[in-house]
Amino acid sequence: MTNERPDDGMRAHVFVSGTVQGVYYRATTRETAREAGVDGWVTNLDDGRVEAVFEGPEVAVESMVEWCHEGSPAADVSDVDVEYEEPQGETGFEIRY
Repeated sequence: MTNERPDDGMRAHVFVSGTVQGVYYRATTRETAREAGVDGWVTNLDDGRVEAVFEGPEVAVESMVEWCHEGSPAADVSDVDVEYEEPQGETGFEIRY
């Protein structure tokens, strides 16, 4: 078997820059991730960025990474940095404070 990942699971660690705090970015991310069937978390960083982790099927995770470029309706995203990592077994999707 050449597929090393069960169910094509993957993990994306994302850092979003721009006007992404105070614009419902985290809440909208959580809602969108849950609808996509993606596990993980999202949090605000002290430097004004938002950090998120998405785990799940490759297509769903990639859709969340793409979604981050737009974000919530009030957000103004200037940059999205993505690092792909080994899945760590996240369950559910939560906002971290």
